[in-house]
Amino acid sequence: MARYAIPSTHAFGVPVGTIRGLGKELGRDHALAEALWASGWYEARLLAAFVDEPEQVTLSQMNAWAAGFDSWAVVDTVCFCLWDRSPLAWKKAPRWATARPEFVKRAGFVLMACLAAHDRTASDAAFLKCLPLIERGATDDRNFVKKGVNWALRGIGERSQALNTAAVAVATRLAGSDSAAARWVGKDALRQLDSAAVRARLARRMNASG
Repeated sequence: MARYAIPSTHAFGVPVGTIRGLGKELGRDHALAEALWASGWYEARLLAAFVDEPEQVTLSQMNAWAAGFDSWAVVDTVCFCLWDRSPLAWKKAPRWATARPEFVKRAGFVLMACLAAHDRTASDAAFLKCLPLIERGATDDRNFVKKGVNWALRGIGERSQALNTAAVAVATRLAGSDSAAARWVGKDALRQLDSAAVRARLARRMNASG
């Protein structure tokens, strides 16, 4: 866990695959999720993300859990497996993207990336509003923030041809920035977003929908 920058003080050492399997066995249970999170144990908090009910998530719960974030692993699991399916995700993502704490700020951008991957009903316009936040956040040189920003930019840019064009424009500006963090985000995102594979996939998607 130390190798991957995950605190192990409150961890049992149970593999994530085992936890995910237990979550499927238990099924959805909001009260259980709250109790698991309150325990403070790493694996229990991952399990909380697997068993909670997205429609039962509240703003106060999201704020309380975010205040307890201590690793990228918990942030990403909660956002990818639970919060991006909550109706509250679109409200919290832009707010957290301007927060100061490293893992709360990461959560804002990871939520954007997860919404890009999972929210099939959101419009391109909703994601275009995220791009200015991504461009500003790219200058944050903290490792887990800039990686979250990069993920969000790539995720949005792979959603549609229109968003790809907009995301490539942002990435190009970042690649020429005076900020080392922003340059890394821009150059890394461009390698993927401007690739032949991504452009071909987006073209096939547009042809299929047209």
